[in-house]
Amino acid sequence: MRNSLRRIVVAVAAAGLLASCATDDAGDVALTAALPDSVPAGTEVKVSVRTARVALEASGELAKLPFTVTDWPAVSAGPDVIQAFRGGSVDIASNAGIPPIHAHATGLDAKIIGVKVRNLPNYQLATAPGSGIGSIAELRGKKIAFSPGQAQGVIVLRTLKAAGIGLNEVELVELNSPQFLTALQGRQIDVAPLGEPSLTKYLDKYRDQGATALHTQAVDALSVLWAPTAVLQDSAKLAAAKEFVKFWARGEVWAWEHPEEWIQAYYVKDQEVSAEDGRRILRTTPKPYFPDNWDEAIAWEQETIDLVTGSGYFGDSFDAAELFDRRFEKVAADAVAPQYRTEESQ
Repeated sequence: MRNSLRRIVVAVAAAGLLASCATDDAGDVALTAALPDSVPAGTEVKVSVRTARVALEASGELAKLPFTVTDWPAVSAGPDVIQAFRGGSVDIASNAGIPPIHAHATGLDAKIIGVKVRNLPNYQLATAPGSGIGSIAELRGKKIAFSPGQAQGVIVLRTLKAAGIGLNEVELVELNSPQFLTALQGRQIDVAPLGEPSLTKYLDKYRDQGATALHTQAVDALSVLWAPTAVLQDSAKLAAAKEFVKFWARGEVWAWEHPEEWIQAYYVKDQEVSAEDGRRILRTTPKPYFPDNWDEAIAWEQETIDLVTGSGYFGDSFDAAELFDRRFEKVAADAVAPQYRTEESQ
């Protein structure tokens, strides 16, 4: 399995190198240039950050964007975002910390431009109907859904490591996260990491058939905004990216400060779960935190890089700092009130 993945990585990396060579001359701004102070008239970008769109619409801030979002593609899984970046159908996206690592391994040059930190687990391990699995210790010998290039994959690796379960003691079934539910429902796998609201929807449907969720302490600490370097080398899109980081951070704060409006706009209308479930989900959601210093975020990303490369995925380790555009380090933090720049104990 790992040798197959390495061959895929090498092949995609070669394709990415060719694409990179084709676009290196297209940019008009060095990656070390100061961030622009204003967005040129007529600037257009394509953004894949669904929660931001909902929050900005609900808060009335969407119309205040100083640029045009020509498309909000419904692309969320890391591998899909990477392909969308390559194809030019997405300029800015939101993901966990692992997709930028995956992108680096496959030769896509992209940078993190926004960081939100959390210290509570946001995934649980959902079990297939009738599997009878009742604890993390019972994962030995089981088939576990695993996406190496997504946060869910890192959750699996961290969970197994913490439990002292070797990778040779389980069967990791490589799937993209959109395939997890179908595989669980069809009992093709025993366990899959699910976040909300997918977990609630799944358990509502299959709890009576024995499906449950195992709690894991593994934390997916980073939620990031990121963009291809080709976007950041375009002066107009660079300016739009800087402004979007601000709106994204303020949208997260608005959702936190207006829970009932957020529940109705996002969980009920957009995600189609009940208001009661939305409230329950929010009770497990920490206050948004946008650090004005990325040292700890980079250290976390380095730990993740070392974990996945040490497990045989994505080749050799590398310096996590390469993934971050530190020109943006204070942009999100400066856009929110001081209480959203300091992590609170939970």
